[in-house]
Amino acid sequence: MMSIIQELWHGNIIPQEDSRTNSKEMKELLGYMSRHHEDLEQSFTDEQKEIFEKFHDCWSEYMSLGEAAIFEYAFKLGARIAIAIVSETE
Repeated sequence: MMSIIQELWHGNIIPQEDSRTNSKEMKELLGYMSRHHEDLEQSFTDEQKEIFEKFHDCWSEYMSLGEAAIFEYAFKLGARIAIAIVSETE
């Protein structure tokens, strides 16, 4: 059995794709967003669709960078908490 660090390294653990943490409210909101996205896109001209697609690509990249930064911060915070617990004397 691989350690959690090995699992993470080999791509067997993908935190950003773990849907177990999506609440009912998040899934419902995602459905609304998808429906509104489709409705909006259908009302666009071809030029507007191209601009919207570029905006969507930029937004996705921005969100990805933000999620990576949050993951890094949370990982480091968790490590500091673990170190504090292990090094704590009673």
